[in-house]
Amino acid sequence: MSQRNLTLLTDLYELTMMQGYFKEKDANETVIFDAFYRNNPGGNGYAICAGLEQVIEYIKDLHFDRDDVDYLRSTGLFEEDFLEYLHHFKFSGDIYAIPEGTVVFPREPLVKVIAPIMEAQLIETALLNIINHQSLIATKTARVVYAAAGDGVMEFGLRRAQGPDAGIYGARAAMIAGCIGTSNVLAGKMFRVPIKGTHAHSWIMSFPDELTAFRNYAKLYPAACILLVDTYDTLKSGVPNAIKVFKEMRDAGIPLSTYGIRLDSGDLAYLSKKAKKMLDAAGFPDAVISASNDLDETLINSLKIQGAAINSWGVGTNLITSKDCPSFGGVYKLAAVMDKKTGQFAPKIKLSENAEKITNPGNKAIKRIYSRETGKIIADLICLEGEIFKENHSMLLFDPIETWKKTHLAPNTYTIRDLLVQVFKGGECVYPSPSVMNIQSYCRKELATLWDESRRLVNPHEVHVDLSNELWHMKNQLLDSYHFRD
Repeated sequence: MSQRNLTLLTDLYELTMMQGYFKEKDANETVIFDAFYRNNPGGNGYAICAGLEQVIEYIKDLHFDRDDVDYLRSTGLFEEDFLEYLHHFKFSGDIYAIPEGTVVFPREPLVKVIAPIMEAQLIETALLNIINHQSLIATKTARVVYAAAGDGVMEFGLRRAQGPDAGIYGARAAMIAGCIGTSNVLAGKMFRVPIKGTHAHSWIMSFPDELTAFRNYAKLYPAACILLVDTYDTLKSGVPNAIKVFKEMRDAGIPLSTYGIRLDSGDLAYLSKKAKKMLDAAGFPDAVISASNDLDETLINSLKIQGAAINSWGVGTNLITSKDCPSFGGVYKLAAVMDKKTGQFAPKIKLSENAEKITNPGNKAIKRIYSRETGKIIADLICLEGEIFKENHSMLLFDPIETWKKTHLAPNTYTIRDLLVQVFKGGECVYPSPSVMNIQSYCRKELATLWDESRRLVNPHEVHVDLSNELWHMKNQLLDSYHFRD
């Protein structure tokens, strides 16, 4: 991303609104925008936020090149004084965000932007594009990894991704959420993550016979010898030839460190169990049995139930495209405007006939509440910035819609963590983004804070996202105020 100027990666209306602010309003009016999503993707019980590092790169490089301005001039939509302003544009605001790899839930701000309105408006489209895509793929990957139940999952989707960027940054998101490696070599280089792969059927077909192909592959890659056994006949040819090669390696004193077979077609449960018996009988009980072929979390879970002898999974199309749920649905909404006289933020609210589309107003923070005994998440609490909660005091949580649903937490039975961290201050980045593999380790710990009921693939338990009493009253006062207007 650093090699491309993405400033024009935006919807036209962001720029037309910017010119409107420039002409009709105080362009330096400070506002707050929240980026959040309304529903967990794919019927999941949570999401994994990802993409912050690319947002940081984008914000750092925000500028209009001369040819950008010339192009905008050519549209006939923009006046010269506004175009001149764009020549000197630089982001000068503050940004707060939830760190990548964090477990998140609907309606809580993943990113909070506090900036002059023109700047905050411009970054909406690209910010959502980046966060929506990587959070979607990370969430899908977390489901696949959960279904694999401790087996390694490899990301194999580059050739089926919707273009190079989706393949590269989808691989990044997949690594964050728990894949052990990717077939995407460029992603491996860019993000310093493990790259993995075997060979294609074409390798087998290019040799006079399958055994010769296997022998040549084993000679080249003895420490990573995973042989694709289904080119001709899995059980009558592929597995026996693989066993023959493994015996030859063992007899030659070549260490069998990482070795095994890959299945890419047929009845994976049946074939893997038969192959396992053959490998065990030949003295290779620790051989890897890897599977690919349009896998997803549902099929992996089904194969597990059937007792498939597979312990490594290559997942491609359904992961890199999140095929069953191709959109994350994140939105970016105005939450407050600063009153210049008082320096305080005046809350703003969006109304809707649909209750879930009514926004939460004001300058907000997010508190995550854990059980002190188990370390598991009890709930998330969206509150107003500056509200103080003490762990040695009791806490009353209530559903913001069905307010009669309440949970009382006794003093010293829970812990509280602030989720939002400052990323930009006065236009300068103040947040050192961790490496992808460090984010993966953090994400693994985050997932461990979920109850099993919230991680199940079907009908998961909903983790409650509540509003503080102060925020709830502010929201309802704003709602009431609209009913009394002429």
